[in-house]
Amino acid sequence: MFGEEPKCTKCGKEIKGDEVVFIKMRYPKRKGMTEIKAYLKNEGSFICEDCFHQKLN
Repeated sequence: MFGEEPKCTKCGKEIKGDEVVFIKMRYPKRKGMTEIKAYLKNEGSFICEDCFHQKLN
């Protein structure tokens, strides 16, 4: 998992930079500063825009 690019949890597509994604995660309890990309990779589930819109239709 270290150094691996994030992938969509629905279709497995690799998430690229500057791509629109939706992230399912719990709101953090603690305050503080962190590296946002690392935090999202560790705590969230990525869903690509195409899979998100398929779910709505």
